[in-house]
Amino acid sequence: MADPFLDCQRELLALQRGVITRRQALAAGLTEKAIVVRVNSGRWQRLQTGVYATFSGEPPRVARMWAAVLRAGPGAVLSHQSAAELYGLLDTPAALIHVSVPNGSQISRPEGAVVHYSGRLSQARHPALAPPRTRVEDSVLDLVAGAATLDEAISLLLRAVGRRRTTTRRLLAALAQRPRMRWRTDIVRALDFAEQGAHSLLEYRYITRVERPHGLPRGARQRPVSRDGRHQYQDVRYEDYDMIVELDGQAAHPLESRWRDTRRDNANAADGQVTLRLGWVDVTECACLCATVVGRALRRRGWHGPLRRCGPTCQAPA
Repeated sequence: MADPFLDCQRELLALQRGVITRRQALAAGLTEKAIVVRVNSGRWQRLQTGVYATFSGEPPRVARMWAAVLRAGPGAVLSHQSAAELYGLLDTPAALIHVSVPNGSQISRPEGAVVHYSGRLSQARHPALAPPRTRVEDSVLDLVAGAATLDEAISLLLRAVGRRRTTTRRLLAALAQRPRMRWRTDIVRALDFAEQGAHSLLEYRYITRVERPHGLPRGARQRPVSRDGRHQYQDVRYEDYDMIVELDGQAAHPLESRWRDTRRDNANAADGQVTLRLGWVDVTECACLCATVVGRALRRRGWHGPLRRCGPTCQAPA
């Protein structure tokens, strides 16, 4: 059955993904009885107290996000994991929706949501995007501040830059607005390496545990190459020695991915470049032996620098 009310509110409902509050519906001319009739008939469904989906069927994720932020009231925005999800920074949605409100707000807590209070929400709020959310840089730093480990924090930073959702300059500017941010020195260091092209925790560990401590030459990172009309990126390329290091953080690859890696290695060989493929264990648990292998390969291709021992227990040859 056609609903003239929905036609009249087409713009608002398009913005809010078919979600409306009781207050909005009453302000638009609907009566309490008319709302009840729509809900009881199944044409509408309750998502939160006083918040409805104006359609039947399973509500999409973004509709539930709208419902949570509308329930929290004026000034509320999606933040933390929920904002990061909208920016494409989380591969698995969080079980709960995260909402931030200004300090001192008297709110109605949404069901299935975590509410955060912020004294700087006016600066952190994105000026235009819907549903309302914190800016990408503030969303990343909120997650970094709540990370369980430094590795998790660094991974979040590098992912945000690597997926081109923000830049190191913008993250540093946002960081400067947070005087009490923990791990500040490590964050700045990680962003420096992100600026140089490190886009994953494994690439960061290769720099900090393999390359720099053992005196290896500095490779070019995320070097683009084009072959047969396809664009690819080489994780680490030692330009002067025609040598590539590919870093693979996955424990196992689908068959197609393995063939793609093989084809890429073969193409490198055809161009006169040797490829070393290193995994997480190589870089993090066997860093000294990994540096030895990379150093030997580089020497065979003309590098004359000394391989440096990273410490008294280093297993790399002097």
